[in-house]
Amino acid sequence: MATQHVQRMSRLMAKTLREDPADAETLSHKLLVRAGYVRRSSAGVWTWLPLGKRVLDNVSRVVREEMDAIGAQEVLLPALLPKEPYEVSGRWSEYGDLLFRLKDRKGADYLLGPTHEEIFTLVVKDQCTSYKDLPVMLYQIQTKYRDEARPRSGVLRGREFQMKDSYSFDVSDEGLAESYALHRAAYRRIFERLGLDHRIVSAVSGAMGGSASEEFLAPAAAGEDTFVDCPSCDYAANTEAVTFTAPAVDGAGHEPAQEIPTPDTPTIEALAAHLGVPASATLKNLLVKVDGEIVAVGVPGDREVDLGKLGEHLAPAVVELVTAEDFADRPDLVRGYVGPQGLDKVRYLADPRVAPGTSWVTGANKADTHARNVVCGRDFEVDRYLDVVVVEAGDPCPSCGAGLRLDRAIEIGHIFQLGRKYADAFGLDVLGREGKPVRVTMGSYGIGVSRAVAALAEQTADERGLCWPAEVAPADVHVVAAGKAVPLALAESAAEALSASGLRVLLDDRAGLSPGVKLTDAELIGVPWILVAGRRSGDGVLELQHRPTGTREELTLDEALARLT
Repeated sequence: MATQHVQRMSRLMAKTLREDPADAETLSHKLLVRAGYVRRSSAGVWTWLPLGKRVLDNVSRVVREEMDAIGAQEVLLPALLPKEPYEVSGRWSEYGDLLFRLKDRKGADYLLGPTHEEIFTLVVKDQCTSYKDLPVMLYQIQTKYRDEARPRSGVLRGREFQMKDSYSFDVSDEGLAESYALHRAAYRRIFERLGLDHRIVSAVSGAMGGSASEEFLAPAAAGEDTFVDCPSCDYAANTEAVTFTAPAVDGAGHEPAQEIPTPDTPTIEALAAHLGVPASATLKNLLVKVDGEIVAVGVPGDREVDLGKLGEHLAPAVVELVTAEDFADRPDLVRGYVGPQGLDKVRYLADPRVAPGTSWVTGANKADTHARNVVCGRDFEVDRYLDVVVVEAGDPCPSCGAGLRLDRAIEIGHIFQLGRKYADAFGLDVLGREGKPVRVTMGSYGIGVSRAVAALAEQTADERGLCWPAEVAPADVHVVAAGKAVPLALAESAAEALSASGLRVLLDDRAGLSPGVKLTDAELIGVPWILVAGRRSGDGVLELQHRPTGTREELTLDEALARLT
């Protein structure tokens, strides 16, 4: 093996900290800063210091190797992008405030790329003209930008971040399915090599567009995604993708709807207490605006509307809650007493739990008045059914019916079968086998490279600090000179010998620091192996510590070389 450079900590730009940063909430944020891997530049923008850059590069290397292995070709597109392609796709407006927008000196509009479907489509349109040029898979590892309203959790949710995005181009749906399967398998290998515990879950496509979609999630307490899995089968999904099928209900035999006085009961809790009925017997009707149009959304009274889920269903329309001013403009809508029966000029959407034949207590569209025995399909109709309730533990599994479990996770990858959305927008055709134009179909596949670093820190750290898997660690061995003269000389010899054998070595040769401080730093930095030249250096004996398990053994330099190489 080629000799590796020994990185001396006396020359390393990495100052460790004893206290957590005041603004840090997540474990990865605290430890990556304390161990000298990153420093905050501004809100959501981070500087990667030498140790952090090594880990980031190692993650990129694994991603690059596995992408190359499936035949994908690496390119590099600009991050500064013109407005026009994003206007054509509609995402200039759909992304809203998440886009970083700017003008050049001539007044032309640009954006900093959040993702590159449009630009890759144009590249392929320029380069590929025949079915013989396809299939093709292209990828890049690049800095992306999103103007997050509340960047937080260190590099987990930043406004600038490293991402691998790849795109497949095929002439048939069968070809797209094959490209999707190749990426799915490559992602599994990537995350296994990185040492990330992960789950593959069904997801929704959102602003990306397309049909089939899966997320790769790393379970962690700091995760901002909630997902479900089933203890009885292999079902797993992002909560926004969970579906519910209502059982058939016999709507016959219900008594006629009846209005009842319910003074001062504008909330479900007050209504249920007043009537002595469970909240699940009531119908909650949430009013929202969809691109400015007032729409009612019905769910059982004991459940909440998931506005994110609702927004995904109705995208690209903008969904927002109604305001007091909206009620003032519509006196027919009585705040706290809205019911679906008799609603005028208001579309009614409902969760599948509000099934035909179900009977409810709901608002009577009069102040201080509700109605009982209001039956779906008899007294009111649902214009469109959408799965919109917040998923709860114990909800039935869509596959087998068992109660679902909820857990938190970090999204580390997302794959989409985009279909022809972008090909249609940009007229991406190639000449087919029959000599006629064929519309190309696409896939889009992303991995959060910088986010994967934070996810690894979250999953592998312990009470002593970071604890990197060998594949991504900034070094293979952290050699510590725990003393002067003899220990330092032995540490130097060990570092040079290990380096000559091809191992990446971090040598703590800093003067003026106690052995305790150096060993604490070594555990904080989290290299897999720590080799200490300490009290038995005069006998040529070193102590080898395995950072993940904490096991220790004493051995000579030759034994250490044999053990580590």
